[in-house]
Amino acid sequence: MVLSPTSLSLPIASSTIHILPYSDPPYKLLENHPSLHLLSKCRSIQDLKQVHSHIIKTGLHNTHFAISKLIECCAISPIGDLSYALSVFESIQEPNRFIWNTIIRGHSLSSNPMLAVEFYVRMILCGAEPNSYTFPFVLKSCAKVGATHEGKQVHAQVLKLGLECDAFVHTSLINMYAQNGELENARLVFDKSTLRDAVSFTALITGYAARGLMDDAHRLFDEIPVRDVVSWNAMIAGYAQCGWFEEALAFFEEMRKMNVPPNESTLVTVLSACAQSGSVELGNWVQSWIEDHHGLGSNLRLVNALIDMYSKCGDLETARGLFDGIHQRDVISWNVMIGGYTYMSCYKEALALFRLMLRSNIEPNDVTLLGVLPACASLGALDLGKWIHAYVDKNFQNITNSSLWTSLIDMYAKCGNIEAAEQVFDGMSSKSLASWNAMISGLGMHGHADKAIALFTKMVNEGLKPDDITFVGLLSACTHAGLLELGRQYFSSMIYDFNILPKLQHYGCMIDLLGRAGMFDEAETLMKNMEMEPDGAIWGSLLGACKVHKRVELGEHVAEHLFELEPENPGGYVLLSNIYAGACRWDDVARVRTRLNDKGLKKLPGCTSIEVDSVVHEFLVGDKEHPLSKDIYEMLEETDRLLEMAGFVPDTSEVLHDMDEEWKEGALSHHSEKLAIAFGLISTKPGTTIRIVKNLRVCGNCHSATKLISKIFNREIIARDRNRFHHFKDGSCSCKDYW
Repeated sequence: MVLSPTSLSLPIASSTIHILPYSDPPYKLLENHPSLHLLSKCRSIQDLKQVHSHIIKTGLHNTHFAISKLIECCAISPIGDLSYALSVFESIQEPNRFIWNTIIRGHSLSSNPMLAVEFYVRMILCGAEPNSYTFPFVLKSCAKVGATHEGKQVHAQVLKLGLECDAFVHTSLINMYAQNGELENARLVFDKSTLRDAVSFTALITGYAARGLMDDAHRLFDEIPVRDVVSWNAMIAGYAQCGWFEEALAFFEEMRKMNVPPNESTLVTVLSACAQSGSVELGNWVQSWIEDHHGLGSNLRLVNALIDMYSKCGDLETARGLFDGIHQRDVISWNVMIGGYTYMSCYKEALALFRLMLRSNIEPNDVTLLGVLPACASLGALDLGKWIHAYVDKNFQNITNSSLWTSLIDMYAKCGNIEAAEQVFDGMSSKSLASWNAMISGLGMHGHADKAIALFTKMVNEGLKPDDITFVGLLSACTHAGLLELGRQYFSSMIYDFNILPKLQHYGCMIDLLGRAGMFDEAETLMKNMEMEPDGAIWGSLLGACKVHKRVELGEHVAEHLFELEPENPGGYVLLSNIYAGACRWDDVARVRTRLNDKGLKKLPGCTSIEVDSVVHEFLVGDKEHPLSKDIYEMLEETDRLLEMAGFVPDTSEVLHDMDEEWKEGALSHHSEKLAIAFGLISTKPGTTIRIVKNLRVCGNCHSATKLISKIFNREIIARDRNRFHHFKDGSCSCKDYW
């Protein structure tokens, strides 16, 4: 809006009025003054400044009424500017109480609410007496920043002025104490007052719910004389915050039975609980209710919540349909859709949508990047990950939340650049436990067990207490390096030194470590002593150890446990078939494969991805769909020729079929990682590091071949398989052939 000179013109008589500094003419004259009427028509800070100029021109700036209206518009309205309001405020010699209250209120709504408390102190020192309108904003600010000490001082002032019986002040006191965890004081304020309305009940319920004391919250809820929608919301949100999503939804169902109409906050919380619990049926009902009562396109916040719910419940098609139907998406719309793709492991779709977001000139925020970085990590999209790192350095240097930096550590580690991960970690001024865990896990994944152990020792020495995730990373590092004795020591230390009860992941690491070392009796004893039943991953790791140590009979026994536990998982059948193939028991191989086919199960195809020039290319075994397929297979033939000249003999023992040796060698040469490496060789400059990501464990033949390829072509090849990283260089691998 542009205010024209004619719209600002006032009667000549008004311009001749001489107003003494801060002496207000009759209220009616000021209330209906055209200049003040223009304030309600402002649509931007530029409009406000124009009106302010005219207020100065007419002399109205010398009235408390006019200047208070201007400050109110600047400090509180969405189009205002608090810094501009403050500059106007500082020009007033003796602000009245309304102006003090307005500037305090503006700061209570700002990103730095503590300034509201500071202005309250200034107000007292200037001799202006606060009233019942002052304290709710000051107490709200104390609640926001956790300023309990200051809140208690404000409480004393409330008592001194006799305002504890004011309904708004009373509720604000309860809310301040409750939000700051001072539940005893909150309850004391509540119990000493006769003002026990739904609002004060709800304030106390919210405090109990925030601390997970849902039984206390429920008892208070039962005492409320008249329950409004806010009271129900407090209980539903409390259960959801505690992670008790089923209870939250049950409470919502009870609310529906009582015919209490939900509001926007109710529906957003319920949709979030549906997303976490997978209750898509109730989510469908919420969508229908929104369509019937508001219309689906009328509330972007609810549409965003629906997108989040459907995507996390696995219905990405409906979620994307809602997303595509939004005419004016905000950054949250993009975030929930990208996050939904990532949550459902649709990483390519997540990255494609992120690129569309950038092309649409929408600025990503930290939440966007927290959704995109795991997709980069899973696909090995290092170039995009580097771009995000540069974007973070430019735009989020002052961010206090360490989650973004932790995600960058995880991304670099999983994309094969462990050195960059260490640089990010070392550059963090304040490291969270999650950051230490990500770095320890990343080092272990790359086979740097010595560095992982040293980092763990440093972490403990700096006073950080490890958690169960720390020990998963530490034990995995021992497993990847074959450090049996150290693994035993850390497993014992976790239990007896840090009082952490082992979970399935910890037992899985130890049983894998023992199995690889051939300590099957000890592994069996550990499994029997577990507090829980071993899962498929544990039986699978033991079956893999049987394959390594050629324990056919034990492998058969372990496989039956695995088949019983996961009858639809083809991995166990494939492993057992490999064990038989290694022993040349082809009849048994055929029997297992027949059993596999009879169940309609198919072996998970090997898939390897490689990023070249910021584009991720994927290859399946025997893949010929790539546009450069002809060139890739020519390079593959050249590679095989050079391998043969170097004396490489393919290991055909793991090929499942009883076929001629020549055919077996052909099947091995077309594995997905060999195709990806061949593509890397023809698509990158000599000497460039090749990074690949495979969805399965690398086979022994490809591992041996890749070692030699790295020497023949003088390339470092970094490969991530299902379990760990392999750094191939100069004919050797970082895993030292132990994986």
